[in-house]
Amino acid sequence: MDISAIFTEIFNTAPAYRIRAPGRVNLIGEHTDYNDGFVLPCAIDFANYAAVKKNDGKRVRVYAENYREYDEFELNGAFPASDKQWANYVRGVFWALAEKGYPIGQGLDMAISGDVPQGAGLSSSAALEVAVGKALQTLFDLPLNESELALIGQYAENHFVGCKCGIMDQLASARGEKGHAILIDCRSLETQAIAIPDSLSVMIIHSHVKRGLVGSEYNTRREQCESAAAHFGVKALRDVSLEQFEAEKGGLEALAAKRARYIIQENQRTLAAAQAMKNNDISALSCLMAESHAGMRDEFEITHPAVDAMVALIDEVIGHSGGVRMTGGGFGGCVVALVPHEAVKAVSAHLEAHYQAKTGLKEEIFVCQPREGVTAQVLA
Repeated sequence: MDISAIFTEIFNTAPAYRIRAPGRVNLIGEHTDYNDGFVLPCAIDFANYAAVKKNDGKRVRVYAENYREYDEFELNGAFPASDKQWANYVRGVFWALAEKGYPIGQGLDMAISGDVPQGAGLSSSAALEVAVGKALQTLFDLPLNESELALIGQYAENHFVGCKCGIMDQLASARGEKGHAILIDCRSLETQAIAIPDSLSVMIIHSHVKRGLVGSEYNTRREQCESAAAHFGVKALRDVSLEQFEAEKGGLEALAAKRARYIIQENQRTLAAAQAMKNNDISALSCLMAESHAGMRDEFEITHPAVDAMVALIDEVIGHSGGVRMTGGGFGGCVVALVPHEAVKAVSAHLEAHYQAKTGLKEEIFVCQPREGVTAQVLA
């Protein structure tokens, strides 16, 4: 059922606005965002939706269709955490807006739903934050652009939910462009649209290894990177060249050194991948994605044996005609593959024949189109 119809059924009135905020898949540039580095994601078909309308009080009522649950809270300046995880992403955006000088003073009703697979590394949480932020910005005419909405979502996730994510997920959901990946400079927030080669399909394959960022080692990786940056006397690892790393790594704890080397090289790979896409150099892109996966596996240590097996199976089919790597925060989740259109069926068949036999898990395959970022539709 469409989110507008769900809203009407729950609240007995038609919504004023309908919001769509897409999930994203990151083609290359993993864990570089919170190191002020570069990332190359694209927004995808999967999205979170919100329908919203002001009410006559100072109470916020939210219905989450995916959970068949409600959340309610008063707009009295206090934002206690909910015992429902999904509700904290919603409350967090209200809290973040207030913290940044945009307190919401009037009550409202909101229905939310989505088809972004959760826990798969496709940014279901960021899409929810951006959807809620866009709903409030539209409903109350807040003077915020898409990049600022992304920052509000990130602030909510960092400081209310408690996951120290970078800006990539929210910015990809807010600023995506149809048919393109976007090269994001995570320090300046500048974006550059990079056309995905016409010959390639974007395949996303869920490993069905379950993962959870807040309770995982994601925050530990961030702390290790910050420790390494402090060792080199810089704000972030984005400011360290490979030459400086090799010359000055003495005294740096061994594990932090492994993490830092990966980040420095991943930044270089991401810029090179954007250039390879511009040049339609699929072979170069293939090598860069393979090197990225190897770095995540061996140096940043965020992959999983089942994910590694899936990447190897896909590589057996596509070779240098496309690229494949794990995508997302790690510890399970999804693999992204840029696959020649004519090889999509062969990749699917090869996985069906071998992945479950090797891992005991069943793959789930999505063929996606790069989509535009968050949109708002006036309904009434």
